[in-house]
Amino acid sequence: MGKKYEEILKLIELVSIASIEQCTRRWDSIAKPLHSLGKLENGIIKLAGIAGSSHLRLDKKALVIMCADNGVVDEGVTQAGSEVTAIVSENFLDMKSCACVMANQIGAKVFPIDIGINRDTRLPNHKKIAYGTNNIAKEPAMTRDQAIRAIEVGINMVYELKEQGYQIIATGEMGIGNTTTSSAVAAVLLDHPVENVTGKGAGLSDKGLERKIEVIKKAILLNKPNKQDPIDVLAKVGGYDIAGMVGLYLGGAAAHIPIVIDGFISSVAALIALRIEPKVYDYMLPSHVSKENAGKLMLEALGMEPYITCDMCLGEGTGAITLFPLLDMALAVYNEMSTFEQIEIEAYQPL
Repeated sequence: MGKKYEEILKLIELVSIASIEQCTRRWDSIAKPLHSLGKLENGIIKLAGIAGSSHLRLDKKALVIMCADNGVVDEGVTQAGSEVTAIVSENFLDMKSCACVMANQIGAKVFPIDIGINRDTRLPNHKKIAYGTNNIAKEPAMTRDQAIRAIEVGINMVYELKEQGYQIIATGEMGIGNTTTSSAVAAVLLDHPVENVTGKGAGLSDKGLERKIEVIKKAILLNKPNKQDPIDVLAKVGGYDIAGMVGLYLGGAAAHIPIVIDGFISSVAALIALRIEPKVYDYMLPSHVSKENAGKLMLEALGMEPYITCDMCLGEGTGAITLFPLLDMALAVYNEMSTFEQIEIEAYQPL
């Protein structure tokens, strides 16, 4: 029996201030100008607070890709058909996707999860909630119970990986139509016009974008998601991949495992998690700013600044895992560089 949603919320605590202070003192003792590695130093300090220790290692890194289909594809909001979700998801098993090639290069293990693909594939299906969501232009995407069960898939994935010794997890997703569902969730939670949070996804035409905006407006009007209740918004206009990532963030906070945000879709899931439990904020690390229309807007809503600006918008966790080597380099300096005292020179003083 895995962890339950309500149980996990009670386990989420504030990060360790003592470990943050110890880590900060270690950085300030290293023989280099103070704070000269900027956000890289801040990232390691944040990891110390999460781990509850200033002695850090990142030997085992994971990318979890939540794979699911979205019924709204029937409305013609995408360039590709839903069959592509299954094809690309199986490519993850063969390590042939862009994210897998990148992960292999940096020594991260990839875990594709069938949480809602609309057909059976070579991926194990014991975590599948349903064969895709309903069409949000006609009815709610899922029931509230299904949304919570999907969140629990993410929560329990964190605990499984923690037991295997993984120390950091990147979020990824695969699901044709998921920029439509993400834009719908973002529009409701941010109380923004649909046009402001909707982009062309994987290559829509101008006419296709107009259709997509129309469909999202219709879905919101029809389903009337309650913006004060993030799970209601998720269930009515979201997707199983988004729900699974919400669970990764909540599980990471409960298990003291840092979770790296990817792009637009991943940041929408992060916002839902943050609205459910504000303490989750200190357990999430941003990676890059997505080129998607609302990429910057979502990071601002989360109160975060990106480490990377590369105009990426691929998804699959490609942006999230790009942060891993930066953290590795920062951690190497933190762990290995001499202190002012060791090389017998006067320490820099804050001015």
